[in-house]
Amino acid sequence: MPVLTRLIPSPVVVDISRGAMDDLAGILADQRVSASGKLAMAVSDGSGRALRGKLEPLLPDARWYTVEDGTIDSAVRLADAIRGKRYDAVVGVGGGKIIDVTKYAAARVGLPMVAVATNLSHDGICSPIATLDNDNGRGSYGVPSPIAMVVDLDVIRDAPVRYVRSGIGEAISNLSAIADWQLSHRITGESVDGLAAAMARTAGESVLRHPGGVGDDEFLIVLAEALVLTGVAMSVSGDSRPASGACHEISHAFDLLHPTRRASHGEQCGLGAAFAMHLRGARDDAGLFAEVLRRHGLPVLPEEIGFTPDEFAATVAYAPQTRPGRFTILEHLDLSTDQIRDAYADYAKTIRS
Repeated sequence: MPVLTRLIPSPVVVDISRGAMDDLAGILADQRVSASGKLAMAVSDGSGRALRGKLEPLLPDARWYTVEDGTIDSAVRLADAIRGKRYDAVVGVGGGKIIDVTKYAAARVGLPMVAVATNLSHDGICSPIATLDNDNGRGSYGVPSPIAMVVDLDVIRDAPVRYVRSGIGEAISNLSAIADWQLSHRITGESVDGLAAAMARTAGESVLRHPGGVGDDEFLIVLAEALVLTGVAMSVSGDSRPASGACHEISHAFDLLHPTRRASHGEQCGLGAAFAMHLRGARDDAGLFAEVLRRHGLPVLPEEIGFTPDEFAATVAYAPQTRPGRFTILEHLDLSTDQIRDAYADYAKTIRS
């Protein structure tokens, strides 16, 4: 019998530990990513300066590049700056914006990319997608996933706790996204990649069921692993489907309709996931989502992030327009704004009781 398998695009190394950043050169050399140490290092002009000061003496053959913002223009400028310089890899050191800019730039010049995450705010740290601002708002661009993933728990602890909380909402929302994927399979016949779904579900459940909190190293490791595993799940499926359903449509709608008032991505996704579970009739799951989100200090009602019930209903009604062609519980129910308002009133009553 032939053994039929498939190659899974994933990092050659994932290091999640205290002090991991201090051994970055050794990690990359041991894994044959960069034996020479000739690296293009991308950091922000803000918090990145302190990180550069820490890493520069440890990477004497690296050259440093400052990334101004999370736009596609910045990504193109970074690519142009490093083109033809004979680097072994491009290293993004920072949060989501820096890592996404670096992923796009590395793909543009054909170099492997190393992600050194300084916070755990979302699953983009290890995904094959770069989310960048452009003239039309914000776009998602397919890129190779990072070849190496480094998370220094000491650095994570120094970041504002809201970033960790955002990552919790992002990870838990996987479970709503998988439910939407399975719904689409039943209604539209859309194919579900079972391996990608299993990875994303495992990641979400590991965070949802963990008894620890943001102050525990054990919990931070589980959260970081969940975000990495979600990124690999997206690489396996070839798109964001394992981690993006109605929850993300709602979050994107907040971003587009209220760009100056929006909350963090993970806060919006967590809230959107709990409400989506309520819409599909999974009241117990919606209640569990709300309970866990509250325990970690995340919002479960739009009023907690500064939006009225009417604004929330209008946002949910608009949400399907953010991902044309994607089928979720929102497209399936096709509720009017008034119906969404009524459903939200029932949701709010349920989770308050």
